[in-house]
Amino acid sequence: MAVDLEWYRVFYHVARCGGITRAAQELYISQPAVSQCIRQLEQELKCSLLIRGSKGVTLTAEGRALFQFVEAGISELSRGEQYMRQIAGLEEGRVSIGASDLTLEFFLLEHLQAFHKTYPGINIHVTNGPTPEALRQLQAGQIDFAAVTDPIAEKQPWMQVYPVRPIREIFVASRSGFGHLEGVPITPEQLCELPLICLEKRTSSWRFLSSWLEGYKLRAQPEFELATSGLIVQFALRDMGIGCISEPFARPYLDSGKLFALNMTELPPQRNICLVTDGRTAPSHAAEKLLEGLLAESLQ
Repeated sequence: MAVDLEWYRVFYHVARCGGITRAAQELYISQPAVSQCIRQLEQELKCSLLIRGSKGVTLTAEGRALFQFVEAGISELSRGEQYMRQIAGLEEGRVSIGASDLTLEFFLLEHLQAFHKTYPGINIHVTNGPTPEALRQLQAGQIDFAAVTDPIAEKQPWMQVYPVRPIREIFVASRSGFGHLEGVPITPEQLCELPLICLEKRTSSWRFLSSWLEGYKLRAQPEFELATSGLIVQFALRDMGIGCISEPFARPYLDSGKLFALNMTELPPQRNICLVTDGRTAPSHAAEKLLEGLLAESLQ
């Protein structure tokens, strides 16, 4: 059926106004154009929709039946237009993010707080997990972007990676359990002989540590492999080993004296918190606005 959707819009206005003239005025088109649309619609539907009289028009039984559907459709379209305007104005919308513990607590959180205050109508959904999981969600189209730490294993051509903040791994311990090491120069070889507490081997942090040690032809055998950096701190506080952790996580405990940082002769190189997007798709309007603010930091 070759029905022009504009014919339905014209029919809606004619039925609602009760006349050709008023409908033409609302639509800013001529009366003959309105009449032509109605005739074409009636021809395509093979039924009479209007009864024309000296005081205007009334709907036939078929016209009344059709009007119920057209009115509902026009209403839904209007709601859709209004919703899109709200999205464009950032009054409505949704942002989905995949983030690791580190990137969430020491980078994203401050920006999400400011963004939520400015755009309270935007729903923000954050999935917390290791870098590989966040990148899997990004590839599957489940999130708008990922906030992760490098290195990114098996980087794909579709990934657009933006470094936004440098971080560094340090090694921390409690004085009650390992105070004899405080201030003593520790080589990477000596480090591998200590009871290490690290993140799980599926994380980018573990890959980073392993790659660094491989440069010295060393291989770490952690005493404990944990799911979160927060757990590493708790294990270190309880004298259970030497925690390998990003400096921001350890900073409060270093400042309070609950932990100390080993005096490494060589530290792992600096790495980065990165934002990763899928270059094959466009993020939501709300996500694009949030990304603009996040990426602005990398330019400062």
